[in-house]
Amino acid sequence: MWREDVITLGRFISKMAAVQGGIVDTVDKKDIKAEPSEDGIGNNNNNGNDNRMLSPSPSSSSSSGNNNNNNTAAAATVDQQTLVAVLQFLKKNKLNDSVEILRREAGLPEDSLDIKGSDPGAGGAAGSANLEAVDAATLLNRVTVSASAAAQPQVKGEDQPDVNVVLSAYSQQGDPALYQAYYSGLKRFIESVLDCHRAELSQVFYPLFVHMYLELVYNNHENEAKAFFQKFSGDQECYYEDDLRVLSSLTKKEHMRGNETLLDFRTSKFVLRISRDSYQLLKRHLQERQNNQIWNIIQEHLYIDIFDGMPRSKSQIDAMSGSLAGEAKREANKAKVYYGLLKEPEIELPLDDEDEEAENEEGKPKKKKPKKDSMGSKSKKQDPNAPIQTRIPLPELKDSDKLDKIMYMKEATKRIRLGPDALPSICFYSFLNAYQGLTGVDVTDDSSLIAGGFADSTVRVWSVTPKKLRKVKSAADLNLIDKESDDVLERIMDEKTSSESKILHGHSGPVYGVSFSPDRNYLLSSSEDGTVRLWSLQTFTCLVGYKGHNYPVWDVSFSPHGYYFVSGGHDRVARLWATDHYQPLRIFSGHLADVTCTRFHPNSNYIATGSSDRTIRMWDVLNGNCVRIFTGHKGPIHALDFSPSGKFLASGATDSRVLLWDIGHGLMVGELKGHTDTVYTLKFSRDGEILASGSMDNTVRLWDATKAFDDLETDDFTAATGHIHLQDNSQELILGTYMSKSTPVVHLHFTRRNLLLAAGAYNP
Repeated sequence: MWREDVITLGRFISKMAAVQGGIVDTVDKKDIKAEPSEDGIGNNNNNGNDNRMLSPSPSSSSSSGNNNNNNTAAAATVDQQTLVAVLQFLKKNKLNDSVEILRREAGLPEDSLDIKGSDPGAGGAAGSANLEAVDAATLLNRVTVSASAAAQPQVKGEDQPDVNVVLSAYSQQGDPALYQAYYSGLKRFIESVLDCHRAELSQVFYPLFVHMYLELVYNNHENEAKAFFQKFSGDQECYYEDDLRVLSSLTKKEHMRGNETLLDFRTSKFVLRISRDSYQLLKRHLQERQNNQIWNIIQEHLYIDIFDGMPRSKSQIDAMSGSLAGEAKREANKAKVYYGLLKEPEIELPLDDEDEEAENEEGKPKKKKPKKDSMGSKSKKQDPNAPIQTRIPLPELKDSDKLDKIMYMKEATKRIRLGPDALPSICFYSFLNAYQGLTGVDVTDDSSLIAGGFADSTVRVWSVTPKKLRKVKSAADLNLIDKESDDVLERIMDEKTSSESKILHGHSGPVYGVSFSPDRNYLLSSSEDGTVRLWSLQTFTCLVGYKGHNYPVWDVSFSPHGYYFVSGGHDRVARLWATDHYQPLRIFSGHLADVTCTRFHPNSNYIATGSSDRTIRMWDVLNGNCVRIFTGHKGPIHALDFSPSGKFLASGATDSRVLLWDIGHGLMVGELKGHTDTVYTLKFSRDGEILASGSMDNTVRLWDATKAFDDLETDDFTAATGHIHLQDNSQELILGTYMSKSTPVVHLHFTRRNLLLAAGAYNP
């Protein structure tokens, strides 16, 4: 029994060694072809070793006679070295019978285990042992390095993966002169298949092009790589232009070390969603042509997400493609998301008391009903899709918060009901003399304050009401105040400091993001200096500097419930903070490029992040898991906003489009086209009927969100294919376009009564 096991082990290692050299016996070929898994996920379950054992190498093709001999000789040398290392390892462990069986089966001479250069005696024994250890380590490295680089997921969030491991996957290569022939042959095949399969199979062009080019560069075939790039780069989709521009600068092996773009391609498998019929066509073609080079790249660097059903159309594929790492895997969007709203606290008695004072006898009973109706759906009925109230710890309401809730409810009764026949008025705040220095804007929930972050590292706060900004009095003056008086909150403010605006100094670089706390007591700012600062709006001083990001912080957002906030930056991660902790509570890592914008879900249990990798991710605050990945944008994401119901998400990017997402199903449900430049800000109206978008094209556009979402039918959400057919109905959904003279729109905000505020810096 032991001998049979050793023989089996020997055959397996021999086969592994042959595979590493690129030679597979035709007798064994049938046994080692990989088949797609039955779970519909494709070839992702194959490990790194299986990826090599698929079909004969390109060197077996009839068109490369001389190269065959060279490759075979080189492979034979590698095979013998590998086998000798195995035999020495077995001999070291005193498995002499196994050594003899394996040596005879491999056809090696008896003196193959003699160690050259070792002296007899103790010194020789030590040298032999050391060399055996080295050879064993070399063997293990040779057998496992490609598997560990390709099959094992990289630990994201680390600053830099091991570059040597990353690049090692490109060390296995075929004849560089045949790369163009391989790619052209595949291209001819895909262009000749039926139309229904062509669109799906065309998805493999871009990732194959990238990895074949990188293999040529890594193996110092500079001229062949340049010719390959020039011939086929023009065939790629237009939304990969920026990536190809970066790729074209990688012309030497030295350029590849430490290059972020290369690490992006190498550490994340490019995801393709293909129907089973299309996948079988591709697999059969590559195996019949014995095109091992392309098949290896598909197995190692691509994740084929196979589904049963009809192939997708070209328009359906284009709608979801464009991100740095392909589409999202279907299972990435299957986690349960509690997108419902939290139960609002019931505040009734103070509301009634206020009504008795403020309203006349005739108005009093009429006012009570709408207020109870407006609150009833939120406070008395628990949303079945909402998380439990205690899922994450939220701050308790203070008395001042309760008073603010009362004011909010009173304003809500006077809110204008928006729709196609009742569009909002728009008030535009232009920042003059900013000279393109305005980098971020925010407005308080009650629309009383507006803040701007500037390139000169300052933060400026303005009052947009007649009430001026005042600081709290000094400690000595506060001791003289009667703390029991009814107007104590007014008495503590120093009238001598009143002004329409305040300037906050502290950052040492441009300020890219600002965010007010819901209670209007604090202001957050994020900067190029890598810090987030918390400012008091009572003293207009910096209270805390949060240091966690190593690079510029592009955006920061307060939670709708206060206390928590999220930041995202150039280090590719988003961080969750609490105002009373100087260290982050969660680090959300997974994006392949800068996190450019962040937004809290209305129930504060989830965070959405947009990135330069052209994806949007949703994260669970409770456990830090990524619960949604949305792909479809063709440029970096710059704008995000949740609908007031929490069910939908809108996103805007440099591709000038606004995309709408259904959070529960994890699918794109709408595409709004009309802008001609980057969509920089998005905002839903208070009741969610209108979506406003602001752009660098100096326009504000209003969209009919109710129609966009009501037209959806749940039958369209097919679990098998995970996609729907999007209607091109942007012209039906657009309600109005409003142009400024020369002011890009940086921020949008709906007041509590549904007046739309817009802000931007005038660009003369």
